[in-house]
Amino acid sequence: MGLLLSIVLGFLAALIGGLYLLGVFRQRQPGEPPLDKGLIPWLGHVLEFRRNTLKFLDRMKQKHGDVFTVQLGGHYITFLQDPLSFGALVKESREKLDFSKFAVHLVRRVFGYVAIENDHKILHESSSKHLKGDGLQVMTQAMMTNLQNLLLHNISSATDQRTWMEDGLFMYSYNILFRAGYLSLYGNVSEGSEEKAKEKDSAESEALFHEFRKYDQLFPNLAYGILPPRERLEAQRLMGFFWNSLSVQKMKTKDNISRWVWEIQQAKEELGMNESMINRYMFVLLWASQGNTGPSAFWLLLYLMKNPEAMTAVKGEIDKVLKESGQEVLRGGPLINLTHEMLMKTPILDSAVEETLRLTASPLLTREVLQDMTLKMADGRGYFLRKGDRVAVFPYSAVHIDPEIHPDPHSFKYDRFLNPDGMKKTDFYKAGKKVKYYNMPWGAGVSMCPGRFFATNELKQFAFLMLVYFEIELKNPDEKIPEFDFRRWGFGSIQPTRDVQFRYRLRY
Repeated sequence: MGLLLSIVLGFLAALIGGLYLLGVFRQRQPGEPPLDKGLIPWLGHVLEFRRNTLKFLDRMKQKHGDVFTVQLGGHYITFLQDPLSFGALVKESREKLDFSKFAVHLVRRVFGYVAIENDHKILHESSSKHLKGDGLQVMTQAMMTNLQNLLLHNISSATDQRTWMEDGLFMYSYNILFRAGYLSLYGNVSEGSEEKAKEKDSAESEALFHEFRKYDQLFPNLAYGILPPRERLEAQRLMGFFWNSLSVQKMKTKDNISRWVWEIQQAKEELGMNESMINRYMFVLLWASQGNTGPSAFWLLLYLMKNPEAMTAVKGEIDKVLKESGQEVLRGGPLINLTHEMLMKTPILDSAVEETLRLTASPLLTREVLQDMTLKMADGRGYFLRKGDRVAVFPYSAVHIDPEIHPDPHSFKYDRFLNPDGMKKTDFYKAGKKVKYYNMPWGAGVSMCPGRFFATNELKQFAFLMLVYFEIELKNPDEKIPEFDFRRWGFGSIQPTRDVQFRYRLRY
């Protein structure tokens, strides 16, 4: 009898412990945000969240207000959807809120890279040195050369006679920008002649992009850890391909490798990191630098072609900047020299880029709660957060499409971020109060994208060169803009559910 009782008590203890871990017994305490655990133990709302993050968060906000805690796959995450209170989250000390724990886990899952303590510091120091300021001017020159080589590489003799060429706008934009960015960062092949080197660069970067797109399409489910076995094996194969293609040994055979990549490699080596792990980090850098610019370029060109007034304004500005530089595009003439200084004189293009990112960039900013704390709201409210929980912001729904901050938020307005005097507009309001974080495509605070200046430059260079060299138009101008792929919410630039056909030909 005693033995049976012990077994029963042990089973009950295990059952209660299991239910506790599944979150069954968690209750909202005084001072905490509204709690919504969902109907499924442990999983909570994760299935709905993955299916359509935007729709789920809008439903929760209507139900609970602008601060609420939900259970997602064993984690309790408090969402802050009041843009006037974002400063409390962004400026909080890393002793209380830390983004690195979540990032470390994600990077290991999707890239096979095991992070070290100084990763964030190394990345930010190198990015500040080489992807902004004087370093950005060097990168602008490299990017310009590679972009022009790729843009004009396939122009046949027939096209020289201004024959239209057709392509899918998404694949075209993504392909060209990814390959140019890759070559600018990771270097060019060493060959005897310049022409042979260009051909090899073109073929190698094309093959790399082909594999990258395969990985890109697996990425959302890989990040959530829900890939079926066959796709998981494919993801592992693709990781191995990139670890090999971007290896330290292969990089050492290249010419013109960027100081950004080289310096990060050297810093890892000096810290004693295994070479195979450095190779994995090179894949992290490729994704971080090239995974979003191509899709953003697609949306930028699509919105411009869909809005003739915007296209006219941007084209006029670009032609003016080119003329003021003393250059012009001539058939058979030299390629233009698009400098960083020229790109600093394009406020209309800047606004069009920022508007594109407002409409199509959807990062999810997540922090780990390291100690019990109170989150102070702009209106004086305070919410208690538990150690071990997470707190997150989804700027797309909270800011980017808030009609009070951005009237008619779903429309593309190329001059939304311009003042009447042509200067950048930074004054946006909600409830009569100025909103500091009025557009957040790059995140905010310590986790803000360190390569944002280079990425913006890439977008502007691509648009500038496309509109200088080519006439572009949609094959079916009355066709509706494609819908967003909801699987991409929270992972940076949104991708379309289908491509859009366009055609292009040389302007001169």
